[in-house]
Amino acid sequence: MTEFKRKKASKKELIIQKASAMFREKGFPATSMRDLADEVGIEAASLYNHIQSKSEILQEIIYRTANDCNIHLDNLDVAQLNSIEKLESLIRFHVQMMIHQFDDYTVMINEWIHLSEPYQTNFITQRRIYVQRMENIIQQGIDHQEIKTVLPYIAMLTILSSVRGLEFWHRSEKHVSPQVIEDNMVAFLINGLKK
Repeated sequence: MTEFKRKKASKKELIIQKASAMFREKGFPATSMRDLADEVGIEAASLYNHIQSKSEILQEIIYRTANDCNIHLDNLDVAQLNSIEKLESLIRFHVQMMIHQFDDYTVMINEWIHLSEPYQTNFITQRRIYVQRMENIIQQGIDHQEIKTVLPYIAMLTILSSVRGLEFWHRSEKHVSPQVIEDNMVAFLINGLKK
């Protein structure tokens, strides 16, 4: 019985993984259940043995990715770090997500608009709180004279926009290692904020 559950969970994870890549490449609306079944290598009707709907898959991808982001930020709240160290950790975290969980992270950023209610409203609320918490870290750094006087929203927007730009790295033929990218982005973004 346990073996069967593991296999079923494994198949569901494969479905979610393939769906994530397809949602990123084609977009959620343009990805059909038949396309997904073909990609997984099963009959379309068999998909429903593992998932209830395409919307359920989207919710799973977006919410588990958002949860990873929130857990990282929660851990930073209790860490004995100054604002610069917290920002560096956040930048590294988001860069690593964009490099190593590219499909899921990109789906969260671009396809959330297709969440059904109440999931869309809940996600928007979570995202707004997350952004505010990032801004608070920047504001604390300004207050403690660790960070230049900047608008926290603009600094946060610059950080997250820079990370999103790594989509071009995924598509480029340049052979720059993920670690070099991460270190360079941290140096560039942190040095631009340090007092």
